[in-house]
Amino acid sequence: MAVGVSGRREPSSSIFNDPKFRGLAYQVLLLIGVLGIFWWLANNAATNLARQNKATGFGFLNEAAGFEIAFTLLPFSRASSYFDVFLIGITNTLLVAVVGIVLATVLGFAMGIARLSGNFLIRTGAAIYVEIVRNTPLLLQLFFWYFLSLNALPAVRQSYALGGFVLNQRGFSFPVAVVDDRFFWVAAVGILAIIASFVWRRRALALTEKTGKRHPIWLPILGIVFIPTIVAFFVSGTQVSFDSPELQGFNYRGGFTAPPELTALVVGLVIYTAAFIAEIVRAGIQSVNYGQTEAAEALGLRESDRLRLVIVPQAMRVIVPPLTSQYLNLTKNSSLGAAIGFPELVAVFAGTSLNQSGRAIEIIGLTMLVYLTISLLTSIFMNWYNARVALVQR
Repeated sequence: MAVGVSGRREPSSSIFNDPKFRGLAYQVLLLIGVLGIFWWLANNAATNLARQNKATGFGFLNEAAGFEIAFTLLPFSRASSYFDVFLIGITNTLLVAVVGIVLATVLGFAMGIARLSGNFLIRTGAAIYVEIVRNTPLLLQLFFWYFLSLNALPAVRQSYALGGFVLNQRGFSFPVAVVDDRFFWVAAVGILAIIASFVWRRRALALTEKTGKRHPIWLPILGIVFIPTIVAFFVSGTQVSFDSPELQGFNYRGGFTAPPELTALVVGLVIYTAAFIAEIVRAGIQSVNYGQTEAAEALGLRESDRLRLVIVPQAMRVIVPPLTSQYLNLTKNSSLGAAIGFPELVAVFAGTSLNQSGRAIEIIGLTMLVYLTISLLTSIFMNWYNARVALVQR
């Protein structure tokens, strides 16, 4: 027994009664259990594969794939390797995810604000859109948009064409810019100008908060971004041309063509995800106390300024966490593109490559690792942004 300050012996206590020791012991036992399960799974898989005389490892990634992919952002041919197929799947998945997240955010915020509009037609139309879209299976919507784009759009020679933009059953084609090496300096100046505009905006907001006097933001930002970029464009002497789609033979050549599968997948994901984002935005705005609106009115702010400067910044702390989940859902739902023939990661790597090579464990493992990495990076970025918009306790 230990001796206390008063000279009396304190009763000894077992180490198993220490909460810190018990917590550490439970974590160690859990870790050992998890590692044991993984070891048992790996050993079982290796034993069964050896019994069936099947090779393991990632050496197959260097073998020739031997098949074509209809839509790629990187050079690809039948002689390309399975690793190239892996890269094509990742880039196509990222293309759908990035474009879908941007468009779904814009449409979702517009629909969320429209849900609270004082105009009956706008409010009712937004409510009907949300209720119909979010209560219909996503796969069914993808089939709808895919077969609509194939059957309702005109053939190539009867395409809808306007200013270099062409829409037909083969997809949506639009012009792309063609630049030379000197355009690098224009791009560098443009990036520096954008960074300077952020610095200016931050300084203008700080002055407004410090003095209470509003300082112009958007007009100076336009000047900071465009004036040096335009000057750099003329000084560098770079040449910019546009490669527009033109009808040659049986199809349009040139420009960039988004095939019907890509168009249907992006449209379906954007419309579906935007319906959930709209409800998140509506709930976030309604979570702001109405007294904030009355205070903004008392300060003489216009309705647009009340929404932009008072309501939305406070609502963002409620909006961002569920918004992150919608971004993750959109990225993972891009795998449904396999159902309409779009060559994303699941279709070309976990589908065609797996069937040809027979390396199920390696391919499924890599595919899961890619989605896990994308989801974790998205969560890290959104958590960083959530920390920036969170209210500071004083």
